[in-house]
Amino acid sequence: MIYHVVPHTDWMATPEEAYAPPSLAEDGFIHCAPDEATALAVVNAFYRIAPRPLLALLLDEGRLTAQCVFEAALPAPPPGVADGVLFPHVFGALNRDAVDRVMEIQWNADGRATGMREFD
Repeated sequence: MIYHVVPHTDWMATPEEAYAPPSLAEDGFIHCAPDEATALAVVNAFYRIAPRPLLALLLDEGRLTAQCVFEAALPAPPPGVADGVLFPHVFGALNRDAVDRVMEIQWNADGRATGMREFD
């Protein structure tokens, strides 16, 4: 499984279509994380003020219709992620049937992401 972080409102904006976040047009791929710990580090680095609920889509790589390539973070990984960690990049829209589970990001009192739980 790989992880993609997305605000609930963005994920549900066009549920009948493949999901194509702005990063697909801007960067040419959809940013993902290789595991939960890395996804939480990404949330704490880039999504602390994102609209909530904030979701993590657990994607089954074998069901993706677009190519997924593991690449180094450029220019560097976010704080809390070791050098050398490779990030999965999905080079096309995300087919919704590749989503195995939807998790909700959990926050502590200081506004830091601390875990995930099943999204209702």
